Amino acid sequence: MSQPEQKENLDPQSYSPQEQKESLDSKSHSPQGQSDSNQKCLTEVNPKAVCRVCKRLYRDPKILPCLHSFCADCIRQLNPFSVSGPNVKQTLSKDGQPPTVDQKVTTVLCPDCDTEVDLPPSGADGLTTDHLALDEVFLQTLLTHNSVRCDLCSDGDAELRCEVCCVNLCEFCSQAHRRQRRTSAHTVQSVQELKAQGRLSRPVLCSLHPAQELRLFCESCDQPVCLECAATFHREHDCSAARDIIHHHGGRIRDLVVGRLQPRLQRLEESLMKVEITQDALQARMEATAEDVRAFARGYAASVETHCLSLLRRLEELRVQRRNQLHLQKVQLQQALSDTRGGVRFAERLLACGSDAEILNAKGVTLARLTSLVESGYDPSPATVAPDDSSSIHFLPGEGAGEVDGYPVVGVIQTQTLDLCRCTIEGEGVQVGRQGQPGHFTLVCRDSAGQPLGRGGENVLVSIINKDKKNCMVEATVFDKNDGSFSVSYTPAEPGSYSVWVCVKAQHVKGSPFPLTVTRRLRRHAGTFHCCTFCSSGGAKDARCGCPGTMPGGFQGCGHGHKGHPGQPHWSCCGSTQEQSECRAPGHRPVTPTVRGQLRTVEL
Repeated sequence: MSQPEQKENLDPQSYSPQEQKESLDSKSHSPQGQSDSNQKCLTEVNPKAVCRVCKRLYRDPKILPCLHSFCADCIRQLNPFSVSGPNVKQTLSKDGQPPTVDQKVTTVLCPDCDTEVDLPPSGADGLTTDHLALDEVFLQTLLTHNSVRCDLCSDGDAELRCEVCCVNLCEFCSQAHRRQRRTSAHTVQSVQELKAQGRLSRPVLCSLHPAQELRLFCESCDQPVCLECAATFHREHDCSAARDIIHHHGGRIRDLVVGRLQPRLQRLEESLMKVEITQDALQARMEATAEDVRAFARGYAASVETHCLSLLRRLEELRVQRRNQLHLQKVQLQQALSDTRGGVRFAERLLACGSDAEILNAKGVTLARLTSLVESGYDPSPATVAPDDSSSIHFLPGEGAGEVDGYPVVGVIQTQTLDLCRCTIEGEGVQVGRQGQPGHFTLVCRDSAGQPLGRGGENVLVSIINKDKKNCMVEATVFDKNDGSFSVSYTPAEPGSYSVWVCVKAQHVKGSPFPLTVTRRLRRHAGTFHCCTFCSSGGAKDARCGCPGTMPGGFQGCGHGHKGHPGQPHWSCCGSTQEQSECRAPGHRPVTPTVRGQLRTVEL
């Protein structure tokens, strides 16, 4: 909006300052004595006269491109959604001016519909004024207040209103208004008549010439103008009377509304109604199903609550039992501590402060008391005191607990206590192993009855130490199976004798440490598993065998039926008669046959 248009928002085109003052809410703009009446008026206010942002009567209302109106100040206070850079217009303007550079365009979100709208470069002042909203504001002011102050003298109550100047006049100021030549022809109406009409219809005045009504429309500039503007600023433009072209521009609006938008509005309403009906049906179905779910849940919850109370009673019984045991042990320890501390203090004081005679005098009773404490005093090992640290009490939520009132429930309380004397080791890997090959064994934690604990989480430590080389240790991996058993795996790098330490809660299980023998890596046979050297070498005299057999005639190997032959197939490298066995050749250097004998052996 140009600078002249901004004047339109002042006295002539907007309601008077007195009306603005009276349109504010009671807390900010009303005297204390009128708070009750103003509060009542606010509840009866016309929504068309109220800004939906500040919730007060419109003050300088502006129309956004989405056709929603708000106060100019409210629009200025909106946070920018985006700001675009300046653009250069490449085409010449209608008057032949060179290209111009646009200012930054600010985009805001409409507070009513959340539509992104672009503000003019001049901001809210460049938007179109909503004159219909101003009419509603003035009508609301007339309906709300019993009297309206005169806009000229501000002393008397206004009885008349000039439709041209849009000012409220008392009787005295009205007479003066008629006597002036400039305003003598203005139309003046009674305020009471305006109240009875229920709607104001007032002329729209020119911002440059406040005495002139906008009766013409400039087609070139696409804006309404007054007679003086048409004769001066728009002399070369195509200007027509507003009443002659309103049918054209109003008809375009009417065609869009009647021909395009109203059918769409009807379709949208039908679709919306269908969606609402479906929503109602969905809601009804959901409520019925939800009631079934709630009924089931109530029954299930009651069963779960009953089971919960049963578990809590069981816990309370365990707590009382364990508490009594610990209390008794505590009393015994306190008494033993008190007796021992008293004896030690007395003896130390006697030795430190007493004379020879005093020491000899109290020697008998002192030795008797100290001897009694040493021989018969309560002196348990710390490892045996409170062996159960309550870690044996577990809640297993996944374990089935039967049914309660027809509903299956889960969750049991387990009170098994670990007994190190009952723990067992399963698997040969704890006794024998082979160099470079994985070894395995399993630790099964059991309670005092010999039953597996059925749970995991125990602190298990396994150490494998070489007996001859203290710095030689084998890393062991412990895997908790969560069923009371722990799988242990290891891979020894060197042969020898080892000790396997298996500890639970920093205490050895029964039998720990276990002796472990690690043998050397399995040595493969380098020879041939044959019946005799003569046959496998094809009669070669220089072919040898690992068995002690010999043949006459210069043969260095064995033969069937000859001296030293084992009488069965055997390995040529070491003489072992077991085909699946480790090579026993000294130094693992088997005697190899000749090239011809090797070829013959391979062929056989």
